[in-house]
Amino acid sequence: MKIKSQRDFVSGVMFVAIGAGFAIGATTYSFGTSAKPGPGYFPLLLGVILALLGALVLFKALTIESDGGDPIGAIAWKPLLYIVGTVALFGWALPHLGMFIALPILVVVAARAGDEFHWGEALVNAALLTVGSWVIFIYGLNLTIPLRPSFLGG
Repeated sequence: MKIKSQRDFVSGVMFVAIGAGFAIGATTYSFGTSAKPGPGYFPLLLGVILALLGALVLFKALTIESDGGDPIGAIAWKPLLYIVGTVALFGWALPHLGMFIALPILVVVAARAGDEFHWGEALVNAALLTVGSWVIFIYGLNLTIPLRPSFLGG
């Protein structure tokens, strides 16, 4: 069987592998029922859906012809490193600096990954996402996420 789109083939394999990995990893948690889902319910279903979407992309890569085989281009290192670094920074910053500082840092630094960075847009997005996250996670779901820096009694 001939690969007709290299990009779709690699993307499909990646989605199937990640989805299968999450679905398999979720089997170590209790599944529960639809009425009372356990901790493994959501990751299992999400992993299966991701793997199925990857299989669909793989099928497309093997059946639908594309111009020149749709080759894979160069890796965009700047956005990749910015996004991965920002997520790692957020993982450290949330328990130490709290959501009100860590989330705006995440949004602004991640926005720097793009070619069209504007401070005003990044700060508005940071403010809206911080308020929205507070409403959803703290007020709505009553999660215990630190809001202020730990050294201020957050």
